[in-house]
Amino acid sequence: MLRNRALIYRILRYALLMTIPVIAPAYAQQSFDSVAGSWSGGGWMTTKDGPRERVRCKVDYIVKNASQSVKMNVRCASDAYKMNLSANIDRTGTALSGNWFESEYRQGGKVSGQNVNGLIEAKVESDTITALLTVRTKANRQTFVMESPGAWISKVSIDLARRWRREGDGRRHRGRWRPDRR
Repeated sequence: MLRNRALIYRILRYALLMTIPVIAPAYAQQSFDSVAGSWSGGGWMTTKDGPRERVRCKVDYIVKNASQSVKMNVRCASDAYKMNLSANIDRTGTALSGNWFESEYRQGGKVSGQNVNGLIEAKVESDTITALLTVRTKANRQTFVMESPGAWISKVSIDLARRWRREGDGRRHRGRWRPDRR
């Protein structure tokens, strides 16, 4: 009898271990809901000719089409430089595709990449530049790194926090806190 229990236990354990790889890809297909809203923070912008400047940024993610698409607006500024990037990105499973435009330097092109478990890794390219974009989101913190060796702005690295606003009656401060998703 003890031998049968051990055999049944092994079979159940094996069956459970075999279902985990099947379940994991479905769980890994993250929607854009985890990034939705307004984020702000600071970091560094590095130019091709060398100087690294402190930069302040605001990033807005507007989620559309049942979390299958996102419109991203990134605005960063230092004392000497400015970056204003917008992108429209669609998700199919974990694959990302879309387009982008940077209005200060009048550059635009394609976006391709993947979104897995809170990590977005994408390639942003045009006829004149290619940049690698990494966005890592954990709860209400996000890191945003864009690297483009040889481009005029060769790297932007920022740490962001989700902005929150109070729901309810603003006069009496009643209500609850929620992410600012304007």
